[in-house]
Amino acid sequence: MSEKHTPVLRESATFDRLTIQEIQRAAETGIYDIRGGGTKRKLPHFDDLLLLGASVSRYPLEGYREKCGTDVVLGTRFAKKPIHLKIPVTIAGMSFGALSANAKEALGRGASIAGTSTTTGDGGMTPEERGQSQHLVYQYLPSRYGMNPDDLRKADAIEIVLGQGAKPGGGGMLLGMKVTERVAGMRTLPVGVDQRSACRHPDWTGPDDLAIKIAELREITDWEKPIYVKIGASRPYYDVKLAVKAGADVIVLDGMQGGTAATQEVFIEHVGIPILPAIPQAVQALQEMGMHRKVQLIVSGGIRNGADVAKAMALGADAVAIGTAALVALGDNHPRLDDELKKIGSAAGYYDDWQNGRDPAGITTQDPELSKRLDPVEAGRRLANYLRVLVLEAQTMARACGKSHLHNLDPEDLVALTVEAAAMARVPLAGTSWIPGQGY
Repeated sequence: MSEKHTPVLRESATFDRLTIQEIQRAAETGIYDIRGGGTKRKLPHFDDLLLLGASVSRYPLEGYREKCGTDVVLGTRFAKKPIHLKIPVTIAGMSFGALSANAKEALGRGASIAGTSTTTGDGGMTPEERGQSQHLVYQYLPSRYGMNPDDLRKADAIEIVLGQGAKPGGGGMLLGMKVTERVAGMRTLPVGVDQRSACRHPDWTGPDDLAIKIAELREITDWEKPIYVKIGASRPYYDVKLAVKAGADVIVLDGMQGGTAATQEVFIEHVGIPILPAIPQAVQALQEMGMHRKVQLIVSGGIRNGADVAKAMALGADAVAIGTAALVALGDNHPRLDDELKKIGSAAGYYDDWQNGRDPAGITTQDPELSKRLDPVEAGRRLANYLRVLVLEAQTMARACGKSHLHNLDPEDLVALTVEAAAMARVPLAGTSWIPGQGY
C-alpha cells in the first residue's frame, strides 16, 4: 500500500510572507508604512572587505609599546577655530523631538568623555545638550525648525544638511504624539500635530546658492566655525565636487544603512546607495580637486564596530559618524525590555517604531514617564565605553597593518570577498590583483 504524498509548500521569492503582509496592510489602511531605523535588506557592506595584516612584506606594530594615533582635526580649510577631536568617531545628528531631552544629554555626556563631538539634529539646540557637550555641531536644515543665530554662535561647527542616507531627496517626519509643548515651542508648531520637514532648503535652488549660504553663515559666526555639508549618498562624486566648490570645510556622507527617526519604509529600502560604493566616489572627487585631507570626509551609515571604522578610514575617510549604534549603546533594544516591547508589538532587537513615541527605554520618546527611565549619566557612560571599544578595535587592526595612525590606513590594506564589493570599493578581489572595471 503506497504512502500518502504530503505536498511541500514552496514560498515565493517575489511574493514572500513579508511582501504579502505589506500588501494586505496597505489594502486595509490605505496609507504607506512609516518606521524609523535604516534599511533592513542585505547590502554590500564593510563585512565584504578584509584588512591585510602584516607578515613578511609588512611590519606590524607592537600593541603595548608602539602608539597608534587616533586624533582628527576637522575644519582646517577656512575656519579660524577647527575642531580637534581625540577620536575619529563622532555622533550623528539626531533631533530633540525624535529623541528625549535625557537622550540628547546622554549623547553629549558620552561624546565628551570620549573626546569627540555630537550633533543637534532638526529642531534646534537644547540647554541639556549644549551644557554637556564639549564639541557640539549645529545642524542647519531645510525646515529651519528651531533655527537661532545665537545658537549658531554657541556651536562649535555648523552642518548644512542637504540630504540623509535613509532618505536622500526626502524630508523628515515627526508624528504628533511626539510634538509636545516644548518641542512645538522650539519649532513654532501646533502641539500634537504631525510635522513634515521640507526636502530642500527654501532659499536656494542650486549649488551657487549653497555658496551664498555658506558665506552668510561664515559672516554670522565671524569665520570661526567649520562649515560641514551633509549629503545623502546618491551621486556622491558630483555632490562632493559641488559642495567643495561652494566652500565646505567638511563633507558628511551618509549611506542608505543610516537610520532615520521616521519616514516611509519604501523610501528607506529603495532610495540611495550603500556607504561602501559611496566612499570611493567621494574620495575620487576630493582627490581630483586636490582637496583630499584638506576638506575632511566624515562617513556614516551602518558603522557598528572597530572593523567598520578601520575599513572606512582605509577607503579614505577622515572620520565616521554613528547614530543607530549610539542609541543601542544608550540602551535601545536592550533584552531587559523584551516583555515591554512585546506589549507594543515588537521585541528586543527588532524595535524600530521610533516614530510612535512609546520607546520603553526612554530614548525615542517625549512621554515624560518613559523619558525618566533613561539616566543620562549612566547612559552617557555606556556610550563612552562603546566609543572607547570602537577605537581600541580600530587601533588593533591598524597596528596589525603596520600603521602608526588610523589615517595611515589606505586601500592597499584592503581586499574584497565578492566581485561586487571589489568593484564598489575599488580594491582587489581577495587572492587576486584584479579590481573589477580596472582590468588586470
